[in-house]
Order: sequence, then structure tokens, then C-alpha cells
Amino acid sequence: MLVEIPVAVFDNPVLNSIVLLLGEIALILLILWVIFIIVTGILILLSIRRKKMYFPRILRPVLSIMQGAVRVICSILGIDAVELMTFMITIDNQMNLHSFEKTPVTNRAVFFPQCLRSAECPAHLTTEGIICRNCGRCRLGEVIPVLEDAGYKVFICPGSTLIKRMVKKYPPKAMIGVGGLTDLKDVLELGRRISMTTIGVVTLKDGCVETDLDYDKLLETASLGLSGHLSLKK
Repeated sequence: MLVEIPVAVFDNPVLNSIVLLLGEIALILLILWVIFIIVTGILILLSIRRKKMYFPRILRPVLSIMQGAVRVICSILGIDAVELMTFMITIDNQMNLHSFEKTPVTNRAVFFPQCLRSAECPAHLTTEGIICRNCGRCRLGEVIPVLEDAGYKVFICPGSTLIKRMVKKYPPKAMIGVGGLTDLKDVLELGRRISMTTIGVVTLKDGCVETDLDYDKLLETASLGLSGHLSLKK
């Protein structure tokens, strides 16, 4: 059964004025949104090219909420996906730096990906990750004792599920996540969800087997807030 709408409804000047006003407001909001996204993209471009962070506390939530639109604008501006993801990790690290420095080392953890191991690694998977046997086939056997002696809890993880389990079992207040760009993005998002201070250290190359890491940079990061600088034993 069709309901007839009186023609007078459409001829009502008050209603027409309201509809017109709403349309104008929606158009203005759309224009402002587009301008805001463009400005965000320009700020990201300047931050990347000049290696100086502009308005990180504004950019970070915008990247989380409007990531799709920002990606499009960044692509138009010549920022590729790798640069954008690296920028997102950098901005997270910078915002978490002060809180990480203030966290006692005994309340910190480091999570390594298993891809840093040698393909001939003799270690086996346990309920708390892969336990390094210090066989000398990769450099994890050198760096893990340094971190543990300093007070860190250290885990070699086959996946993000183990990180969640260990964070629940040994609730650290801060953690260093090591991995490729995509993995680190997930770890940093996990840190935000559980309100844990998280710093990301990117591996030198992506992959599933025998990747590499700037171990000096890792130890420099792990030394934040400590009285001395951690270094590999000669």
C-alpha cells in the first residue's frame, strides 16, 4: 500500500531551508575533511624528508582513525607504503620514549622474531618460546645474555600469539618489539591496546629465515634510561 505524501510538504519553505542548510554544512565538513587529510599528508611528507617530526601527537591519532584516506594522499604525494609504515613506527617510538626511559629494566621485556635464528638452529620451541642454546650459529646467543644480565626478560617468538601469552604471564610495563615493518606495526598496535609502552626496532631485511638486525641499535634502545650503555662482549 503506497502512502501519498502531500505536495505541500515539498513546498514548505522552512523545510526547504533546513534541507539546504544541512546540505551546505555537509559540503563544508567534507571540504574541511579533505583539506585536513591533505595537510596531514604534507606534514608526514615534511617529517620524512626533513627527518624532523611535526605535531606527532596530532598525526598519530589521525593515522589510526583515517589510515585509508591518509594512505591515498601520501601515495599521491609520492610517499610509498614502506616509508609510511616506517614513519608510523618512528612516531610511535618517539611518543613512547620518555615513558620507556622511566620504566625500570626489571619491568621490561624484549621479543625477538624466530627468523633471526640460523636455519640450522638446534633450539626447540617451548611454551615460553624458543630457548636459545647459544650454539654460535647466529648472534642471538651473544645479545640475549647481555639483555638478561641487565634485567630484561627475553623471548624468541614464533608468532604474536606467544607475545600475548607472555605479556599476560609476566606483565612487563614496557617492551621492545623486534621484527619487520608489518610485524612491528602489529606489535605497536598491541601495545596501544593493552596500554603498554612499546618501542619497535626494525630488522635490516624482511623474511622468514635468517634475517638480520642492527644489534648495536637494539642495545642502544635497550640502554634507554639505564646508567650505562649495553654492549656486546668482546
